[in-house]
Amino acid sequence: MLTYRAVWPVATWLLPLLVIGTASAQTPAPRGHTPHRSAATRPAAESAGGVIEAIKVEGNQRIEDGTIRSYLLVQPGDHFDPDRLDRSLKTLYATGLFQDVRLGRSGNTLIVHVVENPIVNRVAFEGNHKLSDSQLRPELQLRSRAVFTPAEAEADRQKILDMYAKKGYYDATVEPKIIRLDQNRVDVVFQINDGSSTLISKIVFTGNKAFSENRLSEVINSRESRWWRFLSSSDQYDPERLAFDRELLRRFYLKNGYADIKITNASAELSPDRKGFFLSFTVDEGERYKVGKITINSQLRHLSGADLQPDLQLHEGDWYDGDAIGRTADMMEEAVHNRGFAFVQVKPRVTRNVAKHTVDLTFEVGEGPRVYVERIDIVGNTRTEDKVIRREFSLAEGDPYSAEAIRKSKTRLTDLGYFTSVDVTTTPGSAPDKAVVTTNISEKATGELSFGGGYSTDAGALLDVGLSERNLIGTGINASINGVLAQYRSSITASVTDPHFLDRNLVAGADIFMIQTNYLGTEPYDERRYGIAPRIGYDFNDHLRQVWSYTVADRDVYNIYSYASPYILNESGWTLLSQISQVITLDYRDSRIQPHSGYVVELGTDLAGLGGDSRFVRGNINSAYYYPLEKYFGNPDWGIKLGGSFGYMSLLSGGREEIIDRFFLGGDNLRGFFIGGAGPHDAITGDPLGGRMLWTETQELRFPLPVSPDLGLSGRAFVDVGSLTQANFRNSSSCHYINGVPCEILASATPRIGAGVGISWRTAFGLINVDLAPFVYKQPGDQTQIFRFGFGTRF
Repeated sequence: MLTYRAVWPVATWLLPLLVIGTASAQTPAPRGHTPHRSAATRPAAESAGGVIEAIKVEGNQRIEDGTIRSYLLVQPGDHFDPDRLDRSLKTLYATGLFQDVRLGRSGNTLIVHVVENPIVNRVAFEGNHKLSDSQLRPELQLRSRAVFTPAEAEADRQKILDMYAKKGYYDATVEPKIIRLDQNRVDVVFQINDGSSTLISKIVFTGNKAFSENRLSEVINSRESRWWRFLSSSDQYDPERLAFDRELLRRFYLKNGYADIKITNASAELSPDRKGFFLSFTVDEGERYKVGKITINSQLRHLSGADLQPDLQLHEGDWYDGDAIGRTADMMEEAVHNRGFAFVQVKPRVTRNVAKHTVDLTFEVGEGPRVYVERIDIVGNTRTEDKVIRREFSLAEGDPYSAEAIRKSKTRLTDLGYFTSVDVTTTPGSAPDKAVVTTNISEKATGELSFGGGYSTDAGALLDVGLSERNLIGTGINASINGVLAQYRSSITASVTDPHFLDRNLVAGADIFMIQTNYLGTEPYDERRYGIAPRIGYDFNDHLRQVWSYTVADRDVYNIYSYASPYILNESGWTLLSQISQVITLDYRDSRIQPHSGYVVELGTDLAGLGGDSRFVRGNINSAYYYPLEKYFGNPDWGIKLGGSFGYMSLLSGGREEIIDRFFLGGDNLRGFFIGGAGPHDAITGDPLGGRMLWTETQELRFPLPVSPDLGLSGRAFVDVGSLTQANFRNSSSCHYINGVPCEILASATPRIGAGVGISWRTAFGLINVDLAPFVYKQPGDQTQIFRFGFGTRF
């Protein structure tokens, strides 16, 4: 009889299954392997010849006879061909449905005897705490109603171990247990012991001379285990992170002039007790190079190398910087594209002068291959509409292919915040000059129910509750409702924004708000506002945008203290504001969230008087410039911020101004002073009265603190300067004396100064800001605030 039997892995938990079916005297062979048979041991059925008259199937319980016959390479009427019978045997076993397969002959009848693999009744997990069942189950091959094979059980066991290893648990153990049931079914139970987290015990560097181990430790993402990293995974060993660390080291050395840098080794060794990893990096620094001659060769008509000189990010005599070379090439390509050249390539060429330790750079600018976008495919968007994704692309079908446009499109998609991952790949199209762009995305939840709390100097203790959806039913519309209950300031706001209104370059939305402010300790009155503000905006390009809005609001100044300034007592009551506003923004920062370089300028104007009680024109301009100091200190956390603002308010004919429409100086715009603490004051009561003309200027040095970067601490030193003048108040002529003292307003235009230091702490619970401004230059009546603290979070 021709026999082909599977051997299951020799393990204690699998031995009971080896007795399934009729025992065979022949030694079982591994799956996919045909036992060798000598001519002396071959069954007579293989050598006697003859014609198959019938095929009889035995031993099957679930699988139909016809299904088994369909896998055979012989049928009734065929000869008993040993080769075809042998291949039929292999084919049946390759299906994975059978534990044992035997072919025999009874006269001219072919006997097919099978022993079916059991069916999985259920897959369960026991002892797992660090990974949940819902995390483990989707990754396994075995599942309910699937055919059980020992090979798949072993593969799933290894998969679970790999998943634990990625979480940093290298001493985890997994043991599959097989529970036999009736009707040839089994339960598969994976008995898991999480073990303890395997953290990085030590990181060492060898071969480094130019930089200390502490400096290189800051470059890589992996960190040695410390107690304060309980909220971080940076001290857990990850092979992918190790490979990335190696690349980070290489980039760091290239950025600092070491053009010959080689990272000869990056390895991890598990300690004998499997409780910690030792990471080792070996570097061959080579010599440090400076930039020599820089040449730009343009092969494009009507475009010379001199035209691209402003795009150079490094100059002769600078230390060699690999990142700056890449940025220069990108900026040159973008500049050439903006001049109307669709196909362009900028290739940097590096020529070393080892004797002089210099590097000559040549940028070859020429036409690139003519490739057009044939098709843009989008994969993985189960919720977000295709048009929401396509409108973020900087190119469309039929456009010239541009790697820079692809990079920008990926950045725009990532910045939407709708996806956990965005992968944009390019493959050849139907012709050599065509390309297919495939965008593979992974959706994430965009709804948020948030509860928050904290404390700030301005609002006091606060509670924040919000419900928002940033991608409403996959359309990209942002809708939210948010409430803040604070000691000094409370509000409720409902907002909706469509970033592509009517599928055009329009941002449309509206806000409905109710704000109540209790100026306890800073102003002797309370204020509330109810209103609505529809708005619409558009982008001129990637850096210039404008937003228009119309606000109609009912305002009430009430609960004025009896001892308040008469200028404030005259402001009591309801007023209606009808105001149209616009803000135009020019933004060239490298990041809107954490800028390190570039600048931003905002110009805003307000016109009140289209109905309502207030009639005025108010304008303000705000600007900030960021200059990185990384090339001087070798750390991106070093930088300078220079900021300034100017605001002016002018009454229209027959108009009046309210105290709540004026500018106030102090707090965020002038540290060292309370909100409204600098500027015009009542000489008797000391109450802040606001003003019509405001200017501020700030210089800020940002620097890292001498602690581990993982703590999220950064420092700053600042000097703020500002002035507020031109106060004018309703019915001011009626005030002559207060308790026998002549009315007087202190409104000196002399600049105020506040200087000090501050700390920002980015924690898992929110951002904490602390400012200490002990050095102030003030005028009579000003109210100073040496210590300023703010904290808030959402969860």
